[in-house]
Amino acid sequence: MPRLEDKVVLLSGGASGIGAATARLVVREGGKAVLADRDEAKGRAIASELGAAAHFVLLDVAQEASWQAAVAAAVEKFGGLHGLLNAAGIGVRNDIESCTLKEYRRVNDINSLGTFLGCKASITAMRESGGGSIVNISSVLGLRGAAHAVAYSASKGAVRSLTKNVALHCAQMKYNIRCNSVHPGYIDTPMIAPRFDQNVENMTGRQFLEELHPLGRLGRPEEVANMILFLLSDESTFSTGSEFVCDGGLTA
Repeated sequence: MPRLEDKVVLLSGGASGIGAATARLVVREGGKAVLADRDEAKGRAIASELGAAAHFVLLDVAQEASWQAAVAAAVEKFGGLHGLLNAAGIGVRNDIESCTLKEYRRVNDINSLGTFLGCKASITAMRESGGGSIVNISSVLGLRGAAHAVAYSASKGAVRSLTKNVALHCAQMKYNIRCNSVHPGYIDTPMIAPRFDQNVENMTGRQFLEELHPLGRLGRPEEVANMILFLLSDESTFSTGSEFVCDGGLTA
């Protein structure tokens, strides 16, 4: 039996990277994927590729009304909501002295506030659909610090803590909704591509990032998507409020 048969999953950041890879798995495993993104051209192209089991909605993750509209569109299109992936995010290299207030707010508005709004907007629809699973993309930098990524690390640490609060609230309210965070290492996605050609310690940026991981390479979006699939499916029904790390040994 397909692992997500008849489940409707809303995916922020669904037009690229981990979000797009997960959307493909959702459809492959019998579910319905609602790709939510601000990149309309890419999002509609992937939805078209996936056929009748996929749908695109325009989403600005930092706007509450936009989230409410996306959830409503998912329910109207497919009749319910059983899963949410908060995958939209941005990364900026800065330290505590160089980071501007504008940069800090922008990163946290998308990564942290966007995840909060996604969880908040989705819970009622998921409860009315009989329950489900929320998966929030944090990062290895949500588990430890990095001198060069103050805004990003802070935002992803907030996602980790928010996840636990959402999980406990839903459990106490007996909503049958689980919430977990996934913490990838450096994944070969468009978000980190600008770093590949930067020279670092006599290496290209790609080589430097690869050597950070004991497995000696970057992760692939599909590898993270497989972990997300487990968490969205009924195979993980006793997991909530937890961190799931997919980092090639980096944090070890």
